[in-house]
Amino acid sequence: MRAMQTLIDVLRKTAVFFAAKGLEKPRLQAELLVAGALRCRRLDLYLQFERPLDEATLDLLRGWVRRRAAREPVQYIVGEVAFRELVLKCDARALIPRPETEELVGFVLEALPRTVEGGGGRVVDLGTGTGAIALSLARERADVCVVATDVSADTLALARENARRCGLGDERVSFAHGDWLEAVRGDAFDAVVSNPPYLTEEEWDTAEPEVARHEPRLALVAGDGGLAHLKTILGRARGRLRAGGFVALEMGVAHSGALAAHAVASGYARHECRVDLSGRERFFFAWI
Repeated sequence: MRAMQTLIDVLRKTAVFFAAKGLEKPRLQAELLVAGALRCRRLDLYLQFERPLDEATLDLLRGWVRRRAAREPVQYIVGEVAFRELVLKCDARALIPRPETEELVGFVLEALPRTVEGGGGRVVDLGTGTGAIALSLARERADVCVVATDVSADTLALARENARRCGLGDERVSFAHGDWLEAVRGDAFDAVVSNPPYLTEEEWDTAEPEVARHEPRLALVAGDGGLAHLKTILGRARGRLRAGGFVALEMGVAHSGALAAHAVASGYARHECRVDLSGRERFFFAWI
């Protein structure tokens, strides 16, 4: 008869296995998988170390551990990701939302009251992916209506699933299929927000296996040294913003100078770069 394995036993064995496979932070990786299998918060594991795990849970974890050892991202394995106040469905149809993008949402929320008296107005999220930006803006600001666009119909379907999952109906977040602002022809907005592809080909070639093997290249890599989509959005957004409106972009850490020059050439009244929590220039804002 096989001895029952406790939660702490599984964590220890998994962490040792991950360390042997060269994964960074092996204990954390193990905890994330076990928490996902048990559908609980990672910190809740510390309250139930002696909990026996049934065979069905162990079978699930064995498959997940093999997938993680093959460098599949934890978020795709578990099938969800926490983002600000939301828990989003996450799979290979879309880029995994990063903490930097959570920061971008915070900056946009701060900027919106300066744009529209009495309300946050109308925002478009270009290249929405999982819907993380659009849904967070709608969840955290009841006075904001958001349009979320994506060039991939499959990715847009995932964003719609997340809208339903988060209880955000069409009156708060709507969706449009198409390339950047072409998806919402003629509409005017108080803010244009995007985390577009901005990796260079060189950065893609040296990306970790979790990224290069599993995340969609279309959502990550851009031409012109990573600037192609950033410049396109910045240039086209100028004519689609209402008075006092702004464009907010997540960018590569070497892009601020080129975007500043492009903003001036495109006729924006002012612009600024903002840094992420690591102190790197990561966000570009421009106002008309």
